[in-house]
Amino acid sequence: MPNQRRPPRARKQPPNYGLRRASAVGVLAAVAALVAVIVSATTGSTSPVRTEVRTTASVRRHHHPKLTGTAAWLASLEARVKNQPGHLQPGSNPSVLPGPIIIADRNNNRILMLDPHGRVLWQFPNAKTPPGTVFKAPDDAFFTPSGTQILATQESQFTLSLVSLKTSSIVWHYGHPGTPGAANGYLNNPDDAMMLPNHNIIAADIKNCRLLYLSRTGTTPIHIYGETTPYCYHQPPARFGSPNGMFPMTNGNWLVTEINGDWVDEMTPSGHIVWSTHPPGITYPSDTNEVRPGVFLTASYTKPGVVEEFNQTGKLLWRFAPTGANALNEPSLALPLPNGDVLVNDDWNDRVIVIDPHTNRIVWQYGFTGVPGSKPGYLFKPDGIDLAPPYSLLMTHAKTIGTPPFP
Repeated sequence: MPNQRRPPRARKQPPNYGLRRASAVGVLAAVAALVAVIVSATTGSTSPVRTEVRTTASVRRHHHPKLTGTAAWLASLEARVKNQPGHLQPGSNPSVLPGPIIIADRNNNRILMLDPHGRVLWQFPNAKTPPGTVFKAPDDAFFTPSGTQILATQESQFTLSLVSLKTSSIVWHYGHPGTPGAANGYLNNPDDAMMLPNHNIIAADIKNCRLLYLSRTGTTPIHIYGETTPYCYHQPPARFGSPNGMFPMTNGNWLVTEINGDWVDEMTPSGHIVWSTHPPGITYPSDTNEVRPGVFLTASYTKPGVVEEFNQTGKLLWRFAPTGANALNEPSLALPLPNGDVLVNDDWNDRVIVIDPHTNRIVWQYGFTGVPGSKPGYLFKPDGIDLAPPYSLLMTHAKTIGTPPFP
């Protein structure tokens, strides 16, 4: 059946992370951008250069006042590895990242946090994790709006897990590990779960053909978007064609990706569909998100894979579809970076990369292409990514995230 094509993951939307900086910092950012282009020349061209120009923003880190605890924790982790060697691939430019990132390293059953030099800062599970904790196959992982927890989606395990950074333990979960279902408390291939500022959860439930709005205090969904059925097809908001992503937009609406039929929809928090379109030339769209108003970013979970930007009419604005050694292999999530580059988890190439859209070159890479492993410098089917606070997806959208109007 159509909705059985990959218990999809869905993965990252991101926002327009553009940051205003003083003129002096702007000069430094411009210099950093020039260095990135020079370094990127060592990796070789992979596809036609995109013509649309994005504004380059500063990649210098800053600390938000509300992030005192998290910022201090991150700083302490970075201090521990400061003089250690990194594990990036040759030609990588650490300055293209604004700070650490997290990776849902699916087939290694872990979440990794790396600094821009490719040094491991933290991972879950770890030595502090309570004995007996079971944590398998994380597909996606996003920081909560407060930056103190990470919500992981375990698609093939049919569960969601909320991880506390302070205790390195799972403090909440939803679903029944290893058992799919559609009744209250059950999931069937969930994807891209995210916590809203009100502490409730939104998630795509792929094989149940629905989107969920969940409370952390019970198993009965607060609201279900679409009909709960194993027969998925595109007829939103009545039905959704195997939805694999539900990402926040800056206007308060949500960007929904449907696998079956290759659709992307803008949906209001109440469930009204504003528009629907097909990402151009994509047969398996994954985790479509907003770069900035009117510009959207998606990955094609195909071999060879594609990362592209388009508008709501389906017009192609930029595409990265290299062949040869740099060809993508079923990438599932692409997120915009503050400097205009694009962060991508290239799942079955066992790597996470950064693409410069102006040169269409890979300018940063962690993981050996097509070589799975668990040692430093290696990944095994990385299936999700997020930036660390204050650049994390939900933190940058905290003021504009639409809240479903259901009690």
